[in-house]
Amino acid sequence: MSDKPLFFYFQESWTFRRGTYATVFKGKSRLTDNLVALKEIRLEHEEGAPCTAIREVSLLKELRHANIVTLHDIVHTEKSLTLVFEYLEKDLKQYMDDHGNMLSMNNVKLFLFQLLRGLSYCHRRRILHRDLKPQNLLINERGELKLADFGLARAKSVPTKTYSNEVVTLWYRPPDVLMGSTEYSTQIDMWGVGCIFFEMASGRPLFPGSTVEEELSLITRLLGPLEGQADQGGGDERKSNFKLAVIEALLTRAPRLHHDGVTLLASFLPVR
Repeated sequence: MSDKPLFFYFQESWTFRRGTYATVFKGKSRLTDNLVALKEIRLEHEEGAPCTAIREVSLLKELRHANIVTLHDIVHTEKSLTLVFEYLEKDLKQYMDDHGNMLSMNNVKLFLFQLLRGLSYCHRRRILHRDLKPQNLLINERGELKLADFGLARAKSVPTKTYSNEVVTLWYRPPDVLMGSTEYSTQIDMWGVGCIFFEMASGRPLFPGSTVEEELSLITRLLGPLEGQADQGGGDERKSNFKLAVIEALLTRAPRLHHDGVTLLASFLPVR
């Protein structure tokens, strides 16, 4: 950690993001004059730095990629831990709002490509993000998309290692985790990719449930029985026909994707 005093970074007077364990300010480096994002984590004397902050720092120090937000510096004082990140103008949710929730298909392709490229880098290093959602994908003025907020990320050493199932915002949470599974792998992130891909292409969330039960209902209504639920049987032909029906249903919801795009979307959302 840096022993550099925090006054090396000029903090602006307004907050642009407030989370559960940290507040993010817009600031400027006095050394380079570049804008930075200052993620300030207040330290409780009884507990010290939150485990989410420690996890984020330890992982981001090892991740250097064009599609992952850069951690420039860490400033530790008695009362706070401040992470100094590169500054990006907005997140994907804000970007979609600014464009009337209707992105050009060219931008959908560019953002999806960058999301997958950054995620591939993480997965090759056996790191799961575990909290993919539009609010955690940052975009700069050049249209570069970067994965951010690794507070829930985990380095995965054993394929069946048990993690908390209370991860990933509800709309982007895979069904096995919704059903209580604590054994999962890279698929937890790929499900989130599929939900984000659909949302970019259609302008609305794919599974906007308000409770776990409603979320599961929306998923099964589209994708059919999930692992651990009753299956109607019927063999390979029935399954093939059902998969075609899912493709058609997705195409109706997101017609701009056309058949190839919907086929790609379905690959992120495994259909039984």
